[in-house]
Amino acid sequence: MSAIGRKCSIVNLDPANEHTSYPCALDVRNLLHLDEVMEEEGLGPNGGVLYALEELERNVEWLEEGLKGLGEDYVLFDCPGQVELFTHHSALRNVFFRLQKLGYRVCLASIYSPQTFVWLTQSAQLVVLSLTDSYVLTLPSLYISALLLSLRSMLQMDLPHLNVLTKIDNLATYAPLPFNLDYYTEVQDLSYLMPHLTAEQPLRNTRFEALNNAIIELVEDFGLVGFETLAVEDKASMMKLLQAVDRAGGYVFGGPEGANDTVWQVAMREGTTTMDVRDVQERWLDERESYDEAERRELEEERERVTRNLEEEEENEEMMAAGELGAGSGIKVVRK
Repeated sequence: MSAIGRKCSIVNLDPANEHTSYPCALDVRNLLHLDEVMEEEGLGPNGGVLYALEELERNVEWLEEGLKGLGEDYVLFDCPGQVELFTHHSALRNVFFRLQKLGYRVCLASIYSPQTFVWLTQSAQLVVLSLTDSYVLTLPSLYISALLLSLRSMLQMDLPHLNVLTKIDNLATYAPLPFNLDYYTEVQDLSYLMPHLTAEQPLRNTRFEALNNAIIELVEDFGLVGFETLAVEDKASMMKLLQAVDRAGGYVFGGPEGANDTVWQVAMREGTTTMDVRDVQERWLDERESYDEAERRELEEERERVTRNLEEEEENEEMMAAGELGAGSGIKVVRK
């Protein structure tokens, strides 16, 4: 975020997140402690998290006051990953709705992973992301489960959603997928997946074939679920996801740096185009070795260039210190 000029603050809303790897601008553990909740209420870890989020809902003023102190920062909320919070529990949804009433626009992503994030800017834009491990693509049953949970959370939260398949760069290490990546990200005709689902558990699926067909028809009838992709160590992939977040929250149309732009200016603005899923397929599945080799060569060339520049600077400094390049020498020292 800092690399593109956006000041970012992180808010931890997960009471079970005992060891954060980032500095917290706000931390729900300052409001309550999960261990104390579990001990006092006689609850387990999952029940304790649900109770803690209910307490956050009852004390939402604490969150409101904390957000006011963050000014115009681009705010990242780290939320718990319990599916219940997004499929039928109302605490987080009510917190988000409260933010809406305060003037924030909300966009919520579906949940099928232990990683859920909420993006917020003080200029009335709130976007929620859910990160799902791309391993779910390797098994038809996992993929359909992810679709069903995503759909259920979308209907429960009643807000715009984004779904993200993470670790897309690991797909090449698994067994080959029966379909191209766009089949899964665009959730194309799921009937083609049925033979693979039957082959996964041939003895059980004969009993549940009608149920599988009903689930597939349900997902297709709503036509709401789709996925973005993410390889967290790849800059292009991160920028593509950030652009999707901007579009979902309206930041691309109303950011402070372009608030008065016309629709045409926004459409043609540099960097607003996105990488096609076929490019992702080529980069991480079809031609990964070629791309990796090209990136290694580029990194090596960059290291050599930096090394040469440093050596030239050191040589110039040594010559100047020795008086060989005096002010009247007629030789101009250029620093790169």
